[in-house]
Amino acid sequence: MNDTAVGWREWVSLPALGIPAIKAKVDTGAKTSCLHAFELELFQEAGVETVRFKIHPLRKDRNLVLTCRAPVLDRRTVRDSGGHSEERIVIETSIQVGDRLFSTPVTLTSREDMLFRMLLGRRLLAAAQVCVDPSASYLLGKISRRKAREMYREMTG
Repeated sequence: MNDTAVGWREWVSLPALGIPAIKAKVDTGAKTSCLHAFELELFQEAGVETVRFKIHPLRKDRNLVLTCRAPVLDRRTVRDSGGHSEERIVIETSIQVGDRLFSTPVTLTSREDMLFRMLLGRRLLAAAQVCVDPSASYLLGKISRRKAREMYREMTG
């Protein structure tokens, strides 16, 4: 087993979606990772069902909007912590956790009113072979709000 530890919240990136930095909550109660998304639009691209969606990757910054797209992997009914069920689109994408890159399924849903735009579920945590230290934050490195904004500014021009 790898001895890499993560805190209860970490900065990660999703390079395949063009997301250089997003704050994620580590959620061992969630089976699958989850990403904030709105204005989901399904379409066919070269015979493959694809979803286009928008995201506000930084909390409290509604002016920053990214448009992402990915092939649809599946649709799943997901029950949230409050017991409410919702059908969600599932995509497969790469997630960089520290200096390691993993491909994992991710469900898409609105997390606009949540503190974190992303949840890292236990499937990813198991694949990454990390230990979770619930008393720690940003063990893989903290990114300041200013630095995160600069990263997005550089990529959007």
